[in-house]
Amino acid sequence: MIAVTTTSPAELEARLRLHCLPELGPRRFRRLLDAFGSASAALSAPASAWRSLGLPPACAELRRAAKTRERAAQALAWLGQTNQHLLMWDQPAYPALLAELHDAPPLLFVAGDPGILELPQLAVVGSRRASRPGLDTAQSFARSLAGGGFVITSGLALGIDGAAHQGALDAPGKTVAVLGTGLLRPYPQRHVGLAARIVEGGGALVSELPLDCPPQASNFPRRNRIISGLALGVLVVEASPSSGSLITAKLAAEQGREVYAIPGSIHHPCARGCHQLIRDGATLVESVEHILEALRGWQNAPPALSSQPADEHPLLLHLRAAPQSSESLAQACGLALGETLALLTELELEGRVVCESGRWLHRAG
Repeated sequence: MIAVTTTSPAELEARLRLHCLPELGPRRFRRLLDAFGSASAALSAPASAWRSLGLPPACAELRRAAKTRERAAQALAWLGQTNQHLLMWDQPAYPALLAELHDAPPLLFVAGDPGILELPQLAVVGSRRASRPGLDTAQSFARSLAGGGFVITSGLALGIDGAAHQGALDAPGKTVAVLGTGLLRPYPQRHVGLAARIVEGGGALVSELPLDCPPQASNFPRRNRIISGLALGVLVVEASPSSGSLITAKLAAEQGREVYAIPGSIHHPCARGCHQLIRDGATLVESVEHILEALRGWQNAPPALSSQPADEHPLLLHLRAAPQSSESLAQACGLALGETLALLTELELEGRVVCESGRWLHRAG
């Protein structure tokens, strides 16, 4: 059903038609509505009026094409189904943080629960070619943060994104996937099942693109501003200097959001992007507590994590958040190093932790 709106059926159809036009991004969409007062009036205006606004000829030429009407009709049919929604930038249901952006999407398609877009969100992003420890770290952080009440937002990509979504679902908690394709064309194919689980778990899939939009390289950097724009902050787990995750972090900083980065080995290519972010002022993060401390000023942020059983082993509580060395675990738990090593050995024999490259990792049971 259509979740928002006092917009008339004719105006809704007109907005969907405008939304399908090539080269009509958020700023041009708003320019049309500002100039003509409504999408319906914009569609009825002469082509010369469109040209006077500096709009590309292709926009005016295709606005009345049969294909444009067909795509709008397809979107209306999609919106008539259960748990499928449209949020518009000038209506109350639109996410408040995202609405602050100068280029906020005028239309936002949502499969799942649109209400969670107003809850406190943290974005977790990183490399598509992440290491196994990096994937475990992303999953652990997301699980702990989601268990504490944050919605985990990411981009459904392979690597860190997928691990973050899965960690949130494991909590169990809520997660939002912002797609760089239309919602009828989820990408990558390997994550179609994950996308379905996100919706089934009470989360949401979000896209500003027409429903049938296929994967196009230029659309993925665009969607990054939505990932950061929805969230209070962005955590980068692993990223090379050329990673799209650094684009997300840069956008987050420009949007006034917090930026967090997890350091790694100087010999690991996927740590270099994080190290660059830290040099540029991002908060260095070694545990979930570092993120929570930075967000205590936010009125709606959850005050504490409470997702773990009361009788959980103290070492596991720390390792669920992130892999750590024996020394850092000993310091965090207030234990002698020898005692810590003995406890870790017991947990290793039980199959609950594993040591890789000098760092201890939690193993999900």
